[in-house]
Amino acid sequence: MAFVEKFMNATGKLRAVFGPAHRTSIDHDMTSANRELLEKRQAETRQWETLHRPDGSTYVVPKNPEDKSLR
Repeated sequence: MAFVEKFMNATGKLRAVFGPAHRTSIDHDMTSANRELLEKRQAETRQWETLHRPDGSTYVVPKNPEDKSLR
């Protein structure tokens, strides 16, 4: 039994409060639906750029405000 499984079994009461953990493995191939969703999310992300203020904080603005293609 892997460490994560032991940890999840030991913290069963906490999962009742914080919600269940995802138990599938991460070493499988992506499904076509997941691949399409990933490509869509990446396209949405590319339409924004992060600007940095002098105080170190950041904010996000559209790269091209006139581009309404993804709305």
